[in-house]
Amino acid sequence: MRIDPRSHVPIYLQIADEVRAAVSAGVYRAGEVLPSLRALAIQLQVNPNTVQRAYDELEREGLIYSQRGKGLFVAEHGAAAANRRAIDTVGRTLEEGVHAARSAGIAREQIDEVFQSVVRRTYGDGSQQP
Repeated sequence: MRIDPRSHVPIYLQIADEVRAAVSAGVYRAGEVLPSLRALAIQLQVNPNTVQRAYDELEREGLIYSQRGKGLFVAEHGAAAANRRAIDTVGRTLEEGVHAARSAGIAREQIDEVFQSVVRRTYGDGSQQP
């Protein structure tokens, strides 16, 4: 899990995003316990209240649930919820990029070429699945 203290994104949101990504990628599966609040705070070298805030956010989203005395667990539909959220975030980011490109006068075809180039660089030949 990576946190950037210099980022404009609050640390608790970075933690929530990292947990979402881990759930979406199958690192944490439905019913599996998440790292304890204190353990994650020590690992990331942040205040436990920051981790609590991230976990509260994820619980509000229905991605995780708590069992008193046992810990926090990934919800049954956690991976699907995390994946939907990731797709929404990527869509918004791409939309912002397209708006910026249009504002700069870049043609639609060039935007598509740049997008395809990025996909090829990221996935190799473009045929690999995440």
